[in-house]
Amino acid sequence: MIQRVQTIYLFLAIICLGSTCLGLEFFRFVQFDEAFSFSVFGIESLKEASSSMFKSIPIYLSVIGLCLFLFMTLMSYKNLKRQLKWVRSCTFLYAVFVMASIIFYYAGGGIIKEGEYVRELGLGYALLIAGFPFCFLAQLGIKKDKKLLDSLDRLR
Repeated sequence: MIQRVQTIYLFLAIICLGSTCLGLEFFRFVQFDEAFSFSVFGIESLKEASSSMFKSIPIYLSVIGLCLFLFMTLMSYKNLKRQLKWVRSCTFLYAVFVMASIIFYYAGGGIIKEGEYVRELGLGYALLIAGFPFCFLAQLGIKKDKKLLDSLDRLR
């Protein structure tokens, strides 16, 4: 199992996606006297002296679900057909999650509060984006293995 490169790619995708559950912020909307931080736990209002939860959005449930789905895909290495189908689904769900975060990055500041604000990216956003290519590369590795095994079966 470990000798296959897609195992490493899927493991790296799980690490990148799972590390966002540590509370790392995806992005921040900064105004003159107030800032709003968006992480997997929701939107947090950061004032000069205190911080409080502005709106609780349980995104961590979808992140944990996607991590578990990636792990199930990783563990189904004996059935390449199923693994390829699952990794395609994982890649699609991961792409939808990334696109939703990009849309909220551009439209979310106006939804939270009116006025002038500055957007700042966080480390959680970088880790979210960094895991997507690993998921795609795992899909390519599984396709390559399936093609190799199909060619060997044809020779028998």
